[in-house]
Amino acid sequence: MLHLALVRKHTDTHTGSSAFVNISPPMKPYKFYLLSLAVILLDQAVKMLVHYNMELGSAGQIHVFGDWFKLHYTLNPGMAFGLQIGSEYGKLFLSLFRLAAMVGIGVYLWVLARKGVHQGLLWCTALILGGAIGNVIDSTFYGVFLNNAPEGSPTPWFHGQVIDMFYLDIWEGFIPEWVPGIGGEFYSLWPIFNIADASIFVGVFTILLMQRRFFAESPQTSPASADNTINTENLNPNTLTQNS
Repeated sequence: MLHLALVRKHTDTHTGSSAFVNISPPMKPYKFYLLSLAVILLDQAVKMLVHYNMELGSAGQIHVFGDWFKLHYTLNPGMAFGLQIGSEYGKLFLSLFRLAAMVGIGVYLWVLARKGVHQGLLWCTALILGGAIGNVIDSTFYGVFLNNAPEGSPTPWFHGQVIDMFYLDIWEGFIPEWVPGIGGEFYSLWPIFNIADASIFVGVFTILLMQRRFFAESPQTSPASADNTINTENLNPNTLTQNS
Protein backbone atom coordinates (compact mmCIF):
# COMPACT_ATOMS: atom_id res chain seq x y z
CA MET A 1 0.00 0.00 0.00
CA LEU A 2 1.44 3.37 -1.03
CA HIS A 3 0.52 6.39 1.08
CA LEU A 4 1.08 9.83 -0.39
CA ALA A 5 1.30 12.83 1.93
CA LEU A 6 0.52 16.19 0.36
CA VAL A 7 2.70 19.04 1.56
CA ARG A 8 3.27 22.64 0.61
CA LYS A 9 6.55 24.46 1.12
CA HIS A 10 6.22 27.62 3.22
CA THR A 11 8.96 30.23 3.54
CA ASP A 12 8.99 32.72 6.41
CA THR A 13 9.47 36.18 4.90
CA HIS A 14 11.17 37.47 8.05
CA THR A 15 13.66 34.71 8.81
CA GLY A 16 14.00 33.14 5.40
CA SER A 17 13.55 29.67 6.90
CA SER A 18 11.40 27.11 5.13
CA ALA A 19 9.03 24.47 6.41
CA PHE A 20 6.63 22.01 4.88
CA VAL A 21 2.94 22.23 5.86
CA ASN A 22 0.60 19.28 5.47
CA ILE A 23 -2.44 19.98 3.31
CA SER A 24 -5.53 17.82 2.90
CA PRO A 25 -6.57 16.74 -0.59
CA PRO A 26 -9.85 18.15 -1.91
CA MET A 27 -12.89 16.00 -1.19
CA LYS A 28 -15.92 15.31 -3.32
CA PRO A 29 -18.86 16.99 -1.58
CA TYR A 30 -21.56 14.64 -2.85
CA LYS A 31 -21.82 12.56 0.33
CA PHE A 32 -22.39 15.72 2.36
CA TYR A 33 -25.15 16.85 0.01
CA LEU A 34 -26.70 13.40 0.43
CA LEU A 35 -26.90 14.03 4.18
CA SER A 36 -28.64 17.34 3.47
CA LEU A 37 -31.08 15.53 1.18
CA ALA A 38 -31.78 12.92 3.87
CA VAL A 39 -32.58 15.68 6.38
CA ILE A 40 -34.93 17.35 3.87
CA LEU A 41 -36.79 14.12 3.07
CA LEU A 42 -37.15 13.16 6.74
CA ASP A 43 -38.26 16.67 7.70
CA GLN A 44 -40.90 16.84 4.96
CA ALA A 45 -42.13 13.30 5.62
CA VAL A 46 -42.69 14.04 9.31
CA LYS A 47 -44.44 17.31 8.51
CA MET A 48 -46.80 15.60 6.06
CA LEU A 49 -47.57 12.86 8.59
CA VAL A 50 -48.40 15.49 11.20
CA HIS A 51 -50.46 17.62 8.81
CA TYR A 52 -52.62 14.77 7.54
CA ASN A 53 -52.92 12.73 10.75
CA MET A 54 -53.00 15.17 13.67
CA GLU A 55 -55.47 17.81 14.71
CA LEU A 56 -54.09 21.32 14.98
CA GLY A 57 -53.46 22.62 18.49
CA SER A 58 -53.93 21.09 21.94
CA ALA A 59 -56.86 18.94 20.86
CA GLY A 60 -54.57 16.66 18.85
CA GLN A 61 -51.67 16.71 21.27
CA ILE A 62 -49.91 13.39 21.98
CA HIS A 63 -47.96 12.88 25.21
CA VAL A 64 -44.72 11.01 24.53
CA PHE A 65 -42.83 11.36 27.82
CA GLY A 66 -45.20 12.64 30.47
CA ASP A 67 -45.99 16.33 30.26
CA TRP A 68 -42.53 17.56 29.29
CA PHE A 69 -42.22 16.07 25.77
CA LYS A 70 -45.24 16.01 23.48
CA LEU A 71 -46.19 15.94 19.82
CA HIS A 72 -48.13 19.12 19.20
CA TYR A 73 -49.19 20.26 15.73
CA THR A 74 -48.71 24.00 15.44
CA LEU A 75 -48.08 26.48 12.63
CA ASN A 76 -45.18 28.89 12.89
CA PRO A 77 -45.38 31.98 10.67
CA GLY A 78 -41.93 33.15 11.70
CA MET A 79 -38.49 31.82 12.47
CA ALA A 80 -37.19 28.73 14.26
CA PHE A 81 -38.61 27.73 17.65
CA GLY A 82 -41.69 29.93 17.22
CA LEU A 83 -39.96 33.31 16.84
CA GLN A 84 -41.64 35.82 14.56
CA ILE A 85 -40.94 38.99 12.58
CA GLY A 86 -43.54 41.75 12.68
CA SER A 87 -44.91 43.94 9.85
CA GLU A 88 -46.91 42.96 6.77
CA TYR A 89 -43.83 42.07 4.73
CA GLY A 90 -41.80 40.55 7.54
CA LYS A 91 -42.65 37.01 6.43
CA LEU A 92 -41.74 37.77 2.81
CA PHE A 93 -38.41 39.19 3.95
CA LEU A 94 -37.76 36.11 6.08
CA SER A 95 -38.58 33.73 3.21
CA LEU A 96 -36.29 35.58 0.79
CA PHE A 97 -33.55 35.66 3.42
CA ARG A 98 -33.89 31.90 3.86
CA LEU A 99 -33.58 31.41 0.10
CA ALA A 100 -30.41 33.49 -0.02
CA ALA A 101 -28.99 31.70 3.01
CA MET A 102 -29.79 28.32 1.46
CA VAL A 103 -27.86 29.16 -1.71
CA GLY A 104 -24.97 30.66 0.26
CA ILE A 105 -24.63 27.64 2.56
CA GLY A 106 -24.79 25.26 -0.40
CA VAL A 107 -21.95 27.07 -2.20
CA TYR A 108 -19.97 27.37 1.04
CA LEU A 109 -20.22 23.61 1.60
CA TRP A 110 -18.78 22.98 -1.88
CA VAL A 111 -15.91 25.43 -1.26
CA LEU A 112 -15.08 23.87 2.11
CA ALA A 113 -15.04 20.38 0.64
CA ARG A 114 -12.71 21.43 -2.17
CA LYS A 115 -10.39 23.01 0.40
CA GLY A 116 -10.16 19.70 2.24
CA VAL A 117 -11.22 21.03 5.65
CA HIS A 118 -12.05 18.84 8.65
CA GLN A 119 -14.84 16.42 7.73
CA GLY A 120 -16.67 17.19 10.97
CA LEU A 121 -17.16 20.78 9.78
CA LEU A 122 -18.50 19.50 6.47
CA TRP A 123 -21.01 17.15 8.11
CA CYS A 124 -22.23 19.97 10.38
CA THR A 125 -22.57 22.37 7.45
CA ALA A 126 -24.56 19.69 5.60
CA LEU A 127 -26.94 19.44 8.57
CA ILE A 128 -27.42 23.22 8.55
CA LEU A 129 -28.03 23.22 4.80
CA GLY A 130 -30.62 20.44 5.02
CA GLY A 131 -32.45 22.21 7.83
CA ALA A 132 -32.42 25.53 5.98
CA ILE A 133 -33.87 23.98 2.82
CA GLY A 134 -36.49 22.10 4.83
CA ASN A 135 -37.93 25.31 6.26
CA VAL A 136 -37.58 27.16 2.93
CA ILE A 137 -39.88 24.56 1.36
CA ASP A 138 -42.52 25.31 4.01
CA SER A 139 -42.26 29.08 3.63
CA THR A 140 -42.28 29.01 -0.16
CA PHE A 141 -44.91 26.38 -0.99
CA TYR A 142 -47.12 25.54 2.00
CA GLY A 143 -49.18 28.71 1.64
CA VAL A 144 -50.21 27.47 -1.82
CA PHE A 145 -50.36 23.68 -1.52
CA LEU A 146 -51.48 23.40 2.11
CA ASN A 147 -53.37 26.70 2.14
CA ASN A 148 -51.86 27.68 5.49
CA ALA A 149 -50.75 31.26 4.75
CA PRO A 150 -51.82 33.65 7.53
CA GLU A 151 -55.02 35.58 6.90
CA GLY A 152 -54.37 38.85 5.18
CA SER A 153 -51.12 37.78 3.51
CA PRO A 154 -50.53 39.71 0.26
CA THR A 155 -49.82 36.40 -1.54
CA PRO A 156 -49.76 32.73 -0.51
CA TRP A 157 -46.36 32.33 -2.18
CA PHE A 158 -43.48 32.79 0.28
CA HIS A 159 -46.01 33.19 3.10
CA GLY A 160 -46.49 29.55 4.03
CA GLN A 161 -46.35 28.69 7.72
CA VAL A 162 -43.76 26.21 8.95
CA ILE A 163 -45.14 23.05 10.57
CA ASP A 164 -43.72 22.41 14.05
CA MET A 165 -44.49 19.38 16.19
CA PHE A 166 -41.87 18.57 18.86
CA TYR A 167 -42.97 20.26 22.08
CA LEU A 168 -40.61 20.51 25.06
CA ASP A 169 -42.73 21.77 27.96
CA ILE A 170 -39.81 22.76 30.19
CA TRP A 171 -41.46 25.21 32.57
CA GLU A 172 -44.37 27.62 32.96
CA GLY A 173 -45.59 29.71 35.86
CA PHE A 174 -45.65 33.14 37.50
CA ILE A 175 -42.47 35.10 38.15
CA PRO A 176 -42.42 36.56 41.70
CA GLU A 177 -43.27 40.25 41.81
CA TRP A 178 -39.95 41.11 43.46
CA VAL A 179 -38.03 40.14 40.29
CA PRO A 180 -37.14 43.44 38.54
CA GLY A 181 -38.70 44.03 35.11
CA ILE A 182 -40.49 40.71 34.63
CA GLY A 183 -42.01 40.06 38.07
CA GLY A 184 -45.71 39.41 38.46
CA GLU A 185 -46.16 37.97 34.95
CA PHE A 186 -46.93 34.49 33.67
CA TYR A 187 -44.21 32.98 31.47
CA SER A 188 -43.77 29.75 29.56
CA LEU A 189 -40.54 28.11 28.50
CA TRP A 190 -41.60 25.65 25.84
CA PRO A 191 -39.80 25.52 22.51
CA ILE A 192 -41.74 23.85 19.68
CA PHE A 193 -39.61 22.80 16.73
CA ASN A 194 -39.27 20.38 13.82
CA ILE A 195 -36.60 18.17 12.23
CA ALA A 196 -35.19 21.08 10.21
CA ASP A 197 -34.82 23.26 13.33
CA ALA A 198 -33.15 20.42 15.21
CA SER A 199 -30.75 19.78 12.32
CA ILE A 200 -29.70 23.43 12.22
CA PHE A 201 -29.30 23.52 16.01
CA VAL A 202 -27.17 20.36 16.11
CA GLY A 203 -24.97 21.61 13.27
CA VAL A 204 -24.36 25.05 14.77
CA PHE A 205 -23.93 23.75 18.33
CA THR A 206 -21.41 21.11 17.24
CA ILE A 207 -19.39 23.68 15.28
CA LEU A 208 -19.26 25.95 18.33
CA LEU A 209 -18.34 23.04 20.58
CA MET A 210 -15.66 21.63 18.28
CA GLN A 211 -14.38 24.82 16.69
CA ARG A 212 -10.83 24.41 17.97
CA ARG A 213 -10.60 21.05 16.24
CA PHE A 214 -12.52 22.00 13.11
CA PHE A 215 -10.53 25.19 12.50
CA ALA A 216 -7.14 24.04 13.81
CA GLU A 217 -4.17 24.95 11.63
CA SER A 218 -2.44 22.10 9.85
CA PRO A 219 0.60 20.82 11.77
CA GLN A 220 3.98 21.63 10.27
CA THR A 221 6.26 18.93 8.96
CA SER A 222 10.00 19.43 9.38
CA PRO A 223 12.21 19.32 6.25
CA ALA A 224 13.82 16.12 7.52
CA SER A 225 10.55 14.25 7.70
CA ALA A 226 9.47 15.80 4.42
CA ASP A 227 12.05 13.63 2.64
CA ASN A 228 9.47 10.82 2.72
CA THR A 229 6.66 13.01 1.33
CA ILE A 230 5.87 14.43 -2.06
CA ASN A 231 6.11 18.17 -2.57
CA THR A 232 2.96 19.13 -4.46
CA GLU A 233 3.61 22.85 -4.70
CA ASN A 234 3.55 22.71 -8.50
CA LEU A 235 1.53 19.51 -8.90
CA ASN A 236 -2.19 19.25 -9.51
CA PRO A 237 -3.65 17.35 -6.50
CA ASN A 238 -6.31 15.84 -8.73
CA THR A 239 -3.65 13.71 -10.36
CA LEU A 240 -2.79 12.02 -7.08
CA THR A 241 -4.55 9.24 -5.22
CA GLN A 242 -4.06 8.57 -1.56
CA ASN A 243 -3.85 4.81 -1.81
CA SER A 244 -3.02 2.30 -4.48
